[in-house]
Amino acid sequence: MKAALLVAVALTATTPALAQNEATRVARVLRDTPLIDGHNDWPEALRERQGDERWTSDLRDLAASKTAYNTDILRLRRGMVGGQFWSVWVSPALPGKEQVEQTLEQIDLVRSLPDRYPDVFALARTAADVRRIHAAQRIACLIGVEGGGQIDGSLSVLRTYAALGAGYLTLTHSRAIEWADSATDDPKHNGLTDFGRKVVLELNRLGMLVDLSHVSEKTMRDALAVTQAPVLFSHSSARAIDDHPRNVSDAVLKLVAQNGGVVMVNYAPAYVSEAYRRWSADALAEKARLNSPPYDGIDIGQPDKAAADYAAWLAGHPAPAVTLAQVADHVEHIAKLAGMDHVGLGSDFDGVGETLPQGLGDVSTYPALLAELMRRGWSDADIAKLAGGNVLRVMESAERVAARMRRAAQAGKPG
Repeated sequence: MKAALLVAVALTATTPALAQNEATRVARVLRDTPLIDGHNDWPEALRERQGDERWTSDLRDLAASKTAYNTDILRLRRGMVGGQFWSVWVSPALPGKEQVEQTLEQIDLVRSLPDRYPDVFALARTAADVRRIHAAQRIACLIGVEGGGQIDGSLSVLRTYAALGAGYLTLTHSRAIEWADSATDDPKHNGLTDFGRKVVLELNRLGMLVDLSHVSEKTMRDALAVTQAPVLFSHSSARAIDDHPRNVSDAVLKLVAQNGGVVMVNYAPAYVSEAYRRWSADALAEKARLNSPPYDGIDIGQPDKAAADYAAWLAGHPAPAVTLAQVADHVEHIAKLAGMDHVGLGSDFDGVGETLPQGLGDVSTYPALLAELMRRGWSDADIAKLAGGNVLRVMESAERVAARMRRAAQAGKPG
């Protein structure tokens, strides 16, 4: 308890929005329950911005870096992070073999973190691993493969990722693939194909979580119909609040509750605020209206004039504010629709640029969001579920399903 009080004092000092009572409560909850974020793109951000230097650069404090990061070790500690699913995303536009190669490089980078910082990180694959690592006051490194195209149509590749420690597979990213439809592409299959259903069952057998962020609603429903284990939405919000197809409808939230899964709320402004989503679409349309070579645009062929006119448009059409309170609204909506057992946090830090909700600019800010929910009446037990208890329960359930399927296979029976 003494350690929790010391942390509470530090939180109050570094996060003025936290009152002493809330800071004490947050510290107490996160002492006993690891805070687990479902999705952070730091590995890809390091690859993109540092190249080969990412293998050796000092990752303890990047706040003063020339390129902005939402994540570093110092801020992870301030945010009291206990476990992180690191996304190993690669571009879905790449040929399949290149996606596999780059995915392996990304996995290698995540696996290198505990070797470089053994006092900070440790690799985790199971819920028990996370609890053990958290008890040792380190941060559990979990791996999420963010796109079904990254298996290149091969269950053998999927099994290799699992052997290397991958904990979930996001069935699609931004594009439809050969066996599943994405939320942000024209549908090609009306959900999952037969092979897509095999992927879901293989994930179940491997004990990997089926991640339904990024997929179309029909793909969500198909996966929920076939899976034998609870699913995960690693970084998605509530469609009733923001009608983006990346978000989860009330109808699907009810299916997630029946399935036992968890929806981990995303911080990306376009998925949080309907006003921001519409403004963003208008801004892109205005940019295209001004200059869309080689045929269209009122400033076509005049990039300097187009840039000046676009700046003038932005000055007259400022982006709507997106706030921590709005993220809390998504958390509360999911908790009310699906139940307190079915909501978590999946920030998407270092994956959505520098524009983030006010009050949630980096990984040090999780306590501020938890404090906001406390002010809304959430109990410590509810906060513990949101912070990490729910995703740990989902992981444990998936592990039990995998063990049952393996026993059934050994006995020659259906899983």
